[in-house]
Amino acid sequence: MKKIPFRLSPYQVQWLLIVGFVTVGYALYLRYLAIELSSVALACDAGLQTLACKSRAVATTLFKNSVFGATALVIGVLHVMRPSIVLLTGGLIAAGLGIVLYNIVLSGLAIGLLILGFARPAPATA
Repeated sequence: MKKIPFRLSPYQVQWLLIVGFVTVGYALYLRYLAIELSSVALACDAGLQTLACKSRAVATTLFKNSVFGATALVIGVLHVMRPSIVLLTGGLIAAGLGIVLYNIVLSGLAIGLLILGFARPAPATA
């Protein structure tokens, strides 16, 4: 059985760029304007019920339990076994959130596995 190299089309690369920038941008917003900003933290801890406070609570619960990193790692392993654009997109989202939101080790390993998904034998040329 011949393995086909996993290559992305230009449209898929553009899709991954958009998804990556949006994911990391939202994670940076959550980290610096919702989680670490003391005025927002005090208001949310006092009982304010806004979308920012709910997002803060969900993100805090998820990164305390290493959900972003573990999800990215599982998707990275699946991507190495069977590369696809769907797995690459999901892994990019989970790893992007994990890197910015304090799950650095597991998300870093997952990014390495996502890159290894491209390591397929080159087609034979005669």
